[in-house]
Amino acid sequence: MNKILIITHTGDNFSIEKVTEYIGKNGCEVIRFDVDLYPLKNKLSTRFEDGNWMTILETPEKKYRLDDISAIWYRRAYNMANGLKEEIDGKFLGAALGEIRNTLFGFFESADVYSLGKPSVYRRLDSKEEQLKIADKIGLKIPETCITNNPEEAKNFVLKHQNVIAKMQTGFAIYEDGVENVVFTNVITAEKLEELDTLLYCPMQFQKKIEKKKELRVTIVGRDVYAFEIDSQQSERAKIDWRKDGVNLIDKWIPTELPADIEAKLLELLDVYHVDYGAIDMIVSPEDEYYFIEINAAGEFFWLDNLTEDNRISKSIADVLCDKALRRNNRVLV
Repeated sequence: MNKILIITHTGDNFSIEKVTEYIGKNGCEVIRFDVDLYPLKNKLSTRFEDGNWMTILETPEKKYRLDDISAIWYRRAYNMANGLKEEIDGKFLGAALGEIRNTLFGFFESADVYSLGKPSVYRRLDSKEEQLKIADKIGLKIPETCITNNPEEAKNFVLKHQNVIAKMQTGFAIYEDGVENVVFTNVITAEKLEELDTLLYCPMQFQKKIEKKKELRVTIVGRDVYAFEIDSQQSERAKIDWRKDGVNLIDKWIPTELPADIEAKLLELLDVYHVDYGAIDMIVSPEDEYYFIEINAAGEFFWLDNLTEDNRISKSIADVLCDKALRRNNRVLV
């Protein structure tokens, strides 16, 4: 029986169970590695002896051989080494966390099997600049863009385009008095130009604001394309960034069809990156022009999966992992 290793954490959502269910229906076994339980509860060992490599994962429930797995789904690596800071002297914590991260990522990268996602792939896709350059090169429309820490460059861009949005290139939240404040996309007006002086401390991405007829979330698994649209302008809070009212809009998404040329270019985008999963954000203008905004290497899909018949996105993920669907070969040694 083929074994599929899923890298995730104990707080992940139900999509793991759905994919696991379909993997079982494909006649494969799932091994779940929750990284927040490593190293205090999960133990990982790799040995090279007598000309052979062997890797063993010990969880609180069972011991597994990982050197004979057939595929990996690198889903999440959140909350790694949970609880460690309470167990060791603080002066050793930074070094220990570095070794833990290096050991885990070293195994994930070196496993000579098909992998749906890798740490190195996620790091590459962190570059919004490269995403936009590739999208432009393959013929997708992108907004006028400026990425800078130079206040004068930003001010000139805003004055030239007037209607400009600003956003960070990474998703994060600011915690103040125990309250999480997610940093969303915001509009920059001429009245806010002086605030841009703080760019000296941290760069930002600026783009000409695209008027929205609708927003798209396109989830691609292998060669399967799942496109959904939403009229984000129906909500005052969601007009600039639909995530601001994401909970109330979660059941407002509807399946949609992409123009053939747009779908072909999005598949080409995944070909360029040599990945089999991408969650792509797009805007359709009132003139029916399709603008590429970004691709998320591990973007969430569960709320859209629930809008498909029998959770088809989860099935596509399982089929790719079990080698029952077309996939891009990314083994270490081909």
